[in-house]
Amino acid sequence: MLNRDVLWQELPQTEWDIIVVGGGITGAGVAREAARAGAKVLLIDQKDYAFGTSSRSSKMVHGGLRYIAMGDIKLTRHSLVERERLLREAPGLVDRMSYFFAHYQGGGIKSNRWAFAILLMAYDILAGIKDRSYFNAKKFLARVPNYRSDKLLGASRYTDAVTDDTRLVIRVLDEACKDGAVTVNYVKAEKTIITNDQVTALVVRDELSQETATLKAKVVVNATGAWVNRLRQEVATETVSVRPQRGSHLVVSAERLPLNDALILFHPDDNRAMFIYTWEGRTVIGTTDLDHKDNLDDEAVITAEEVKYLLRAANHEFPQAKLTPNDVIATFSGVRPIVSSGKGLDPSKERRDHAVWADKGVISVSGGKLTTFRQIAQDVLTAAESWLPTIKQRDQKASVFSKPEGHISSPLSPEQYRRFVGKYGYLAQRFLAEMPAQELKLIPETQTMWAEVRWALRYEQVVHLDDLMLRRTRLGLLLVKGGAAHFDTIKQIALSEGWTEERWVSEQARYSQIWQAYYSLPKL
Repeated sequence: MLNRDVLWQELPQTEWDIIVVGGGITGAGVAREAARAGAKVLLIDQKDYAFGTSSRSSKMVHGGLRYIAMGDIKLTRHSLVERERLLREAPGLVDRMSYFFAHYQGGGIKSNRWAFAILLMAYDILAGIKDRSYFNAKKFLARVPNYRSDKLLGASRYTDAVTDDTRLVIRVLDEACKDGAVTVNYVKAEKTIITNDQVTALVVRDELSQETATLKAKVVVNATGAWVNRLRQEVATETVSVRPQRGSHLVVSAERLPLNDALILFHPDDNRAMFIYTWEGRTVIGTTDLDHKDNLDDEAVITAEEVKYLLRAANHEFPQAKLTPNDVIATFSGVRPIVSSGKGLDPSKERRDHAVWADKGVISVSGGKLTTFRQIAQDVLTAAESWLPTIKQRDQKASVFSKPEGHISSPLSPEQYRRFVGKYGYLAQRFLAEMPAQELKLIPETQTMWAEVRWALRYEQVVHLDDLMLRRTRLGLLLVKGGAAHFDTIKQIALSEGWTEERWVSEQARYSQIWQAYYSLPKL
């Protein structure tokens, strides 16, 4: 349990080997690998963990079938190797899922199942598995009822993986803390202090108290994604050409759009590839891929045009669904930090590689994919070796995740238990020992237990109600009106965990405003 006030006083007393700025998946991965190597690690984020891109991704841990089609074999292979690693190490958190691509008469190369089969064979070879098949039209429609059937030939099936992106970040941070890292949210990096052409300290501000502190550091890792230039410009003359791209999604009920898999489709208007897939008991439609020209300090939000665009695609693939905005439970939009090629390409055609820059002990990183976070972290630490020679001896192939020790007796069903251990890993035993048995029940219409709310409030640095509803749990994305129907129960748990009535009233008002502004529908 973190005593924030005590921790804040202790931070300047330590000479940190590495201070990681940015609490998304990239920063979490760096903290995890650096702590394992024996470095004294501090991770800070000016908002909440996974607040930006890493809570608003498409939730896919995948190689990227389109990257191999574009000829980017290296990125595809690295992504697939990391995908398989995560599937082995974190079952229940990262799970394999079937993806279908339907073939139609008169569809050109897209109707050619044999051309697609060659692509899938290459994909499986790079991954070191064999998990692909072909469904004729009848068999496919039995698997995916109400899909458009006119001139349907059949569908190719392959597998990738799906995750809860925020819980992935939290579990990686748990592993970092297990190895000695310290993490604290709502702390902003104000400026670097350079002495003799070398970073020696970082000035930070507590966003809650507005107090500032100077923290000694041998290396600062700038893992702020689309915001990378803000910290890097203090130590480098040139700026990174980052192209922020917005991806938006709709969440609808599984009753309105039943699905047990993921579907790849091409939008009927512009032929862009997108997905419709099952996630946490709901169906997600996404994603758009647009240059994000809004202020990066404001939360990304879906536009009315994007809503229409996504509904148009879903209704084209499922003509009987007749989805309308009234069917949308929630929306979410994230900004991808794409390192621009400078060639003026369509946003969807930009490469997804990451890039690392080392300047005076400030290591900046941007770009990359959720799937390859471990590899990105290793590249960052390799760039830091000049300032921290001791980390050269690290094991670059060690498991990201540790397993729970011993047998855990549990009243949970096998599938619920699997998901639970995937989320909490080595903390699973302690969770079950401490949490009230009556709270191990699922919250209606979700796969989340009431006990997860209590655990998050007690141990996972929840500062605001939106931290709890949108990131520690995903109730704000899965339930109508952001989960307002369950506020009374959540309030009682919060009060029993030390919140005051006044704090609850303030936080409920704040959360409702945030949800309405950024996670509901815009004015259409």
